[in-house]
Amino acid sequence: MSIFLDSELTTDERSEEGARFHVIPVPLERTVSYGSGTADGPSAIIEASNELERITNGAEPCAAGIFTEGPLDCTGEMPDVMERLACRTEAVVTAGKIPVTLGGEHSLSYGAVMGVARALGRPIGLVQIDAHADLRVAYQGNTHSHASVMHLLAEKGVCLAQFGVRALCQQEVDSRTANNVFFKDAEELVTGNIHAIDLPEDFPKDVYVSFDVDGLDPSQMPATGTPVPGGLGYYQALQLVEHALKGRRCVGLDVVELAPDGNAAWDFTAAQITYRLMAAC
Repeated sequence: MSIFLDSELTTDERSEEGARFHVIPVPLERTVSYGSGTADGPSAIIEASNELERITNGAEPCAAGIFTEGPLDCTGEMPDVMERLACRTEAVVTAGKIPVTLGGEHSLSYGAVMGVARALGRPIGLVQIDAHADLRVAYQGNTHSHASVMHLLAEKGVCLAQFGVRALCQQEVDSRTANNVFFKDAEELVTGNIHAIDLPEDFPKDVYVSFDVDGLDPSQMPATGTPVPGGLGYYQALQLVEHALKGRRCVGLDVVELAPDGNAAWDFTAAQITYRLMAAC
């Protein structure tokens, strides 16, 4: 089985019992609507992670331990896949660990977040880096679409904060109002060179991070199924998340929508994002 950061971890650092971070590969590709390839995302990220260094942004998250679970079974009906993933993340959080879910398409965030919420038994907030709001009620007839995942979570009472969006429809604009979604879109962030935004004071203290790699500008991340120009910079996106987590607790994260295209640079970028997000927890 492939292991995240395999080349760097000691025996103790990779143990299931002692590891703070549990990596869950989810090779899900069911509702993609433009480019394809997300099923290969988790394995590409894990393979590229072997080229990472132990230190990122002055921290060494692997010293707290990283355990890599086996890939999730993504066959069957989508609600069943989501429940399988929810059981995985619920178990990780119940054990006092942090689930790190690797996608795979963005629809997986529903299962991952619901498992975390079940384990905690209290409201959580979600910080989303994304080119899209993902607030459609359904897309192409599918309520579990990658374009509907945040709508499903908002319906379950998850508080949303969105950074980097630059492609949305009227239904999503209306949903932002109806669900009291906090957002700062890409044009304001990029043209203003903004790297830090304070979340509302009443935003939950327990925060889940969902990082869709298409939130980055295609010049820095072209290997994704729905690239949109005018995106966030690499450091900008990470610093927005890191600032949002100050004074709060990261209870889980996912990195989704990598569609490997044969250029290892983009796989490595997604792996580095994953590892740096661990450092922010």
